[in-house]
Amino acid sequence: MFTPCPTARSQELADRVEAFVRETVVPYERDPRNGSHGPSADLVDELRALAREAGLMTPHVLADGEHLTQLETAAVLKRSGLSPLGPVAVNTMAPDEGNMFLLGKVATEDQKQRFLTKLLSGHARSAFFMTEPAEDEGAGSDPSMLKTTARLVGDEWVIDGTKTFITGADGAEVGIVMARTDDGDQVQASMFLVNLPNPAIRIVKVLDTIDSSMPGGHSRIAIEGLRVPASAVLGEVHKGFEYAQIRLSPARLSHCMRWLGSVTRAHEIAAAYATRRHAFGKRLIDHEGVGFMLADNLIDLQQSALMIDWCAGVLDSGSLGTTESSMTKVAVSDALFRVADRCVQVMGGSGVSRDSIVEQVFREVRAFRIYDGPTEVHKWSLAKKIKRIAMEGDYRAGR
Repeated sequence: MFTPCPTARSQELADRVEAFVRETVVPYERDPRNGSHGPSADLVDELRALAREAGLMTPHVLADGEHLTQLETAAVLKRSGLSPLGPVAVNTMAPDEGNMFLLGKVATEDQKQRFLTKLLSGHARSAFFMTEPAEDEGAGSDPSMLKTTARLVGDEWVIDGTKTFITGADGAEVGIVMARTDDGDQVQASMFLVNLPNPAIRIVKVLDTIDSSMPGGHSRIAIEGLRVPASAVLGEVHKGFEYAQIRLSPARLSHCMRWLGSVTRAHEIAAAYATRRHAFGKRLIDHEGVGFMLADNLIDLQQSALMIDWCAGVLDSGSLGTTESSMTKVAVSDALFRVADRCVQVMGGSGVSRDSIVEQVFREVRAFRIYDGPTEVHKWSLAKKIKRIAMEGDYRAGR
């Protein structure tokens, strides 16, 4: 179901990750510690201890600190996603995977020692504090609406604001806080690294959401009088929006990689069910309505795998890949939702029962169509680019 691995090292890693997830992680899917707000801290620790023992902790970052290419990363992360618990176990999950990537690109050596090292080892989790409540007219899909402020008072920054849907904040030890640092003339933002927990960063509520795969769930956060030194600034002051772009394109693509794995597994389960189950004198798969749904699944999965690899190649060329990652996120999230929906339909009552992982995959992928930018926002952005190119006369159709 996956495209071939691009290199020998990625093939070896992908094979090991797949075997580990299928044989070791999958049995934990029914563990009672896997709750509505994600796996508990002790379940995360247990899974990661097993991953370390297997030599598979953070497999996309090599022992010398070198990252796999995006194309190689795709081969590995697709396999890690074969269970919703797979990325948690091997430390390829959101938001940590994106945060580690950003810190590796932007953080100082001291910041890497203090924050990145413990994330890479899987001994700590992180949270990215950007999204703000809609009722406050805060930043969501439009980051320029950022309301959280950071004021320089003496030699410290004082940060105040409200955040929401902050993944993994409950239990995180590393925080990246996005806040406005402009003088009011033009919206500018900076990022700040914070040790967690911190009394000035309060979890108001862990929200009940449709998905349940990420440790700590998604929280509403109040930041009140958070004081951090100048050394807490990630990179340079006022470059928060620029750094967000460095993080967002690869992070969007990583979501596609992981959920392709999960939906591939859902398809395997649905296909096995349709082959085993009989109705009206023959196997379900022999009924055209069912067989065609599974055939459509195969097409959507293969197209998704190819689009992920295409976008990964663009990122590996050195491009930010903003347009390509938007296209891929839209196409893959919509295609994977269609596949997950068909899997539920093929399995009938079994597909909506929590006795099967298919039900959870359906919920997770439905949320994915919103997370990291809703489909409509990405299409709007693409349409603006199409308009700009057309108005500049670069489209030659009809000449």
